[in-house]
Amino acid sequence: MDAMTLIGVPIDSVGRSGGAEHSPGALRDLGVVEALGGQDDGDLDVSIRGDDRDPDTGILAGPDVLRTTETIRAAVAERISAGDRPFLLGGCCAELPGALAGARDAVGEVGLVHLDGHLDLYDGFTSATGEAADMPVSVALGLGPAAWVEACGGASTAPERTAIVGYRDKEESLRYGMRQPEELSPPPILRSVEDVRAEGPGEAAARVAAAVGAESPFWLHFDVDVLDQDVFPATDYLMPGGMTWEELRAVLEPLLASSALIGASLACYNPEKDPDRVCGRALVAALSAR
Repeated sequence: MDAMTLIGVPIDSVGRSGGAEHSPGALRDLGVVEALGGQDDGDLDVSIRGDDRDPDTGILAGPDVLRTTETIRAAVAERISAGDRPFLLGGCCAELPGALAGARDAVGEVGLVHLDGHLDLYDGFTSATGEAADMPVSVALGLGPAAWVEACGGASTAPERTAIVGYRDKEESLRYGMRQPEELSPPPILRSVEDVRAEGPGEAAARVAAAVGAESPFWLHFDVDVLDQDVFPATDYLMPGGMTWEELRAVLEPLLASSALIGASLACYNPEKDPDRVCGRALVAALSAR
């Protein structure tokens, strides 16, 4: 993978200070800039604050989410238009809609590989919490919430250009009434964590990269909760049954090496749950071993 331009996105969609919003600084201290071999553009001036769900969208701290999205969108479009490949250091998954919209603004049609323990197809009303991190794929596909989709300039990608990889929250999402990916026409490319294991992590990721990047560039979004809760406890939504470090490295290698990769984002590392930085160091090592 060529060097990337790192941009910090210090946000956490719980609406309060702390947690994942400290991730960019912690990862810099652990050497992520050197690991990725790129330049550091510093942090965007963004934050998400608020304890109330917006009555129209159902999003917690909705005005800040929309402002943050617009800032990320502009920054990513500017960097890609300048010939760079941005790597967003989040923060939480609320960074994704703005990032993907910025990539679309810069180059036109763009795909998405969503490497995450969750499907992230909630909206402002099916989400139990209203946290923006529940909804990024729904927004990217133009499904809602409407005001957030509007802040992105409409849908940023299409279902057939979207691959959701490593998820394991199917049962929970059905219980909460989340829109299911199979309901979309055409449906996205789906690879649950069980599918990835059955196919072989490296082989599954290589096929996803080839499919999503066949006709246009793609964006990679990587949420650390794709890892098993015992492997990576320094995140806020713990689930069993996730990937091992070996499986993750095998998945990341073909995705990060793809010539179709236009940019990437990392999300949901919470350094407050990692006082000795064991998880953070392992994460930086996994990114440097691409």
